[in-house]
Amino acid sequence: MKKIKKMLALILSLILVTLALAACGSSNNVSKSSTNAKSQSNNGKKRIAIVVKSTGNPYNEKEIEGFKNALKELGDEAIVQEPAQPTADAQIQIIQQLTAQKVDAIAIAANDPDALQPALQKAMNAGIKVFSFDSSINAQSRMVHVNQADPEKIGRTLVQAISVMIGGKGQIAILSATSQATNQNTWISWMKKELEKPEYKDIQLVKIAYGDDLRDKSVSETQGLLQSYPNLKGIISPTTVGIAAAGKVLTDKGLKGKVQLTGLGLPSEMAAYIKSGVCQWMYLWNPIDVGYLTGYTADALAKGKISGKVGDTLDAGRLGTKAVVKADDGGTQVLLGAPFKFDIKNIDEWAKVY
Repeated sequence: MKKIKKMLALILSLILVTLALAACGSSNNVSKSSTNAKSQSNNGKKRIAIVVKSTGNPYNEKEIEGFKNALKELGDEAIVQEPAQPTADAQIQIIQQLTAQKVDAIAIAANDPDALQPALQKAMNAGIKVFSFDSSINAQSRMVHVNQADPEKIGRTLVQAISVMIGGKGQIAILSATSQATNQNTWISWMKKELEKPEYKDIQLVKIAYGDDLRDKSVSETQGLLQSYPNLKGIISPTTVGIAAAGKVLTDKGLKGKVQLTGLGLPSEMAAYIKSGVCQWMYLWNPIDVGYLTGYTADALAKGKISGKVGDTLDAGRLGTKAVVKADDGGTQVLLGAPFKFDIKNIDEWAKVY
């Protein structure tokens, strides 16, 4: 009987030990699973928002396309916001909504460099990574800016182009987007500096008009320039909406060769005007690439790979490695590249792209 009791006690002990070991193993598995979940949460996809200037802008649509492509490659979630009007107030409302949604990063093409600051500061205080692209916000409101090209090269190149077209003398005008657009204003400031050179002494800048990146208003502003300045020889429009609108007005009024046109335009929208000779040549970069670089920059900021300081580098996918450099406004920027010239020789090829 005693032997049976000893046997039962031994069996019970073995069972208890087995259960204890199983419990320890289960506890270790739970701990490991929890660690993995935490790691996946930290390294998982980010919710990244892009805020363009306004809806219905073909240039913005191409930027969005590139942005989505980048985030798809990176495994992040793209949140696209397009204000109904190209105003700071419309963008402020969107920024407030995104802050409440606690997105990981906000990329914005500013309609005003300063008016957005209070809303963006609140977003940054909430831990959201904030930066600008295309049209910058002031240096205090961002971590970095994604710039499509060297502003000085853009401004000087456009003046050099119109000078050649009009034979170095005559009245010219600039048809810009909004009066607060930082990218437009920076380019225009460099145009003015270029015009100070002795070789442009016979060229007179008579007016800077603003079409607000709206087609109908840009058409109206172009018509106003032609009416107010009957001796106008050239128009520079550093906005894709503006240059296309000006091309239409010059075509409709039969002013080919009488009023020259250059600026920054989408090949698909300007192909007809370049082929007809209304616009001999114009410039741009690929807005798809601007959006693509914006997506990679947003991901790098959201995941802590860069902080936006000079010397930071990031992997920009098919665009290669990009460096953070100093910007003219005291902040920092990531540069896409130099502006590209489109003319009768290459417009058909590029019109199929964007």
